[in-house]
Amino acid sequence: MDWVQSLRLIAPEETLSIVGLVLLLVAAWGGDKAARLISILAVAALVAATFMVAPALCGGAMGPDTSAFFGQFRADAFASYGKILIYLSAAASLVIAPAFFERYNAMRAEYPILVLFAALGMGIMVSAGDLLTLYIGLEMNSLAAYVLAAFLRVDGRSAEAGLKYFVLGALASGILLFGMSLIYGFTGSTSFSGINAAISGGVSHGVVFGVVFMLAGLAFKISAVPFHMWTPDVYEGAPTPVTTFFATAPKVAALGLTMRVMLDAFGDQAQVWQQIVVFVSLASIVVGALGAIGQRNIKRLMAYSSINNVGFMLVGLAVATPQGASAMLFYLATYVAMSMGGFVAILMLKDADGEAVEDIASLAGLSRTRPMLALALAVIMFSLAGIPPLFGFWGKLLVFKAAVDGGMIALAALGFAASVIGAFYYLKVVKIVYFDEPADVVTGESDVWHKAILAVCCVFISPLGFLLTGWLGRLADTAAQALTAAI
Repeated sequence: MDWVQSLRLIAPEETLSIVGLVLLLVAAWGGDKAARLISILAVAALVAATFMVAPALCGGAMGPDTSAFFGQFRADAFASYGKILIYLSAAASLVIAPAFFERYNAMRAEYPILVLFAALGMGIMVSAGDLLTLYIGLEMNSLAAYVLAAFLRVDGRSAEAGLKYFVLGALASGILLFGMSLIYGFTGSTSFSGINAAISGGVSHGVVFGVVFMLAGLAFKISAVPFHMWTPDVYEGAPTPVTTFFATAPKVAALGLTMRVMLDAFGDQAQVWQQIVVFVSLASIVVGALGAIGQRNIKRLMAYSSINNVGFMLVGLAVATPQGASAMLFYLATYVAMSMGGFVAILMLKDADGEAVEDIASLAGLSRTRPMLALALAVIMFSLAGIPPLFGFWGKLLVFKAAVDGGMIALAALGFAASVIGAFYYLKVVKIVYFDEPADVVTGESDVWHKAILAVCCVFISPLGFLLTGWLGRLADTAAQALTAAI
């Protein structure tokens, strides 16, 4: 093994690690007064890491030259695609945080450092080529996330969210670790390539049980049914900038990791896990849609929307083809933009005293008091519902097309029918905003950074976003090809 080459391949992770440790020292010496400086430096580090991984995606990096440390780490185009989404989402989550936390005098120096180390763990997750690397990245992300969920100490809901996330996350981690142990015991390897070689002649019952347990643990991380129970409570209770972070970057990392495990380690024996993924996909679509209908808190509604959208993305994974993987990656990019825009819009919903407004009924008549914010919210809701000509429609179309081309017509038909249910609660929000009598609750001013990020997200998912269809589609194809080269 060429150690110099391996160290070169992990340069983004080295950069984030060193910057994170230096910022820890700055936080220790400067205290909370240095929080803004630390946030700026953390954003700069994440943007720098984005530029460092971009060449691998643009150049279509794949094969042995992207393998580091005896195959434990993969710096291929697929990992680069995931890391770009992760790092940009984490940077945006840091940019929107100060305006929120300063209202509660709760902006702490450790907040950007926790986000930075969580992003580092997520980058390791999507680059994992071994079960051990997978677990190290997953735990690095999870340990930071547990603290972030309970970060707003003046709010009891935040403490409750952190505790629930920790307890259920520890359970899911144990389930995942048990599945990994079974797979190692029955294949004799922890590397994905070794596992793939060991099961090429057939799969034993022990490996099947291991796959089931691993999928259960991963389903928790992506908040898929039936391991979704933590999502509405944590999304509602956690500080809104943290919820924004949870809904974007960790979702990319967990879905990318699930794709890596299923298509890399078990790609040759897809029949072992396809039925499970089909069930989880349909259950997530239906439960997410039905669960959102009765919600009165907009953050809880977005939580069920997240579950619903994960179900649609898993349709692409269930197909187990390069086309399905590409469609899933394309949808993932549009989902990140829609979720980021949605939660930034929620951050901008404030009353005259600057307090957050989360009750959906309080948004009545928003179009007459805050017309631009109402328009942005409507664009996001229509896009999440998959209504053309918005970009969210194109993502759904691609995953359904991949399912049809892969012979899973029933899955595509059921998913399409269930998407109609989901459209109801999105349209309900638009109806309240545009057609109900004004409640005159949302009257607070918004931060300039919130407006800027919301504008970028809305332009991306608007009909103008279709100009990027070819470019983004090519990037998704390149990433999928790097992942599914061995299928």
